[in-house]
Formats: sequence, C-alpha cells, structure tokens
Amino acid sequence: MAKDEKDKAAAEDAPKKGGKKKLIMILAIVLVALAGGGAGGYFMFAPKKAEAEVLVAGIVVPLDAITINLADGHYLKLKMTLQATDKAAEAPDGSKALDAAISLFSNMDSKELLTNDGREKYKTQLKEKVVKAYTVDKEKEIMDVYYTTFVIQ
Repeated sequence: MAKDEKDKAAAEDAPKKGGKKKLIMILAIVLVALAGGGAGGYFMFAPKKAEAEVLVAGIVVPLDAITINLADGHYLKLKMTLQATDKAAEAPDGSKALDAAISLFSNMDSKELLTNDGREKYKTQLKEKVVKAYTVDKEKEIMDVYYTTFVIQ
C-alpha cells in the first residue's frame, strides 16, 4: 500500500499536462479571430479613395507665339494650344498660360530644353501651372497644353 500512496501523492504533486498548451492555443485562436475581424471591418468601412476625375475635352484654343529670353543668350520661340474641358464657360484667354510659360522658361539654360526629356519635363511643369491657374472653384477649365512651335535660337 505504501507504493500506491506514493504514486497517488506524486500524481497530485505533478502539474497537469496540456493546461498551458490549451491556454496558448485558445489565446492564439482568439487573437487571429480579432485580427481577421479588424481587417475585415477596416476594408468594409474605410473611407473610399476619391475616384480619378474624368475630364471631358472641350474646345481647343490656339495662342499666339511668344519669344522668351533664355539665360545663355538664346531665345525660345513658343507657340502653344490649350485644351479646355467641357466645364469651361467660354474660350479661356491665354494670358494666364502665357504668363506661366514666361515665368517657367525665363532665364532657363537652353541646354535643359534641347533634350526630349528636358522638354517633356518642363511641359509637365507648365501644364501643372496652367491647370492650376485656370481652376475655378475646384473645376478644372484646362486639361492639357500642347506645344505647336518650340524653337531655340
């Protein structure tokens, strides 16, 4: 009987196997479920990104050619056309666009403008300035700028 009493006492003193494992597994399952629910809620109720604004082309307005002094003694002869949107109430005058072109290209080195990459880079900058200048109450009146003459002398 002494042996049976020792076995009983040892069994009572020994920690129960699997208790910690069960607790860890339950916590892991709960955490995964919470994370999944949180991600699902985010994707369902997160504010939607603004859809890209679709601009509809309107009239095309050709502007008179201008000559701009460049920094290295050269000149840029620039003639451009504005592509208006359908939101434009009337044909926009070119004064804002010509002013933006003069402020962008004045005193610029001709070497920057002689390459295709340079010309496109500055055309993008010019377009941004022109679109901003002709935006009224968040309604864009100009959607693009086209060079029709671009000559450096």
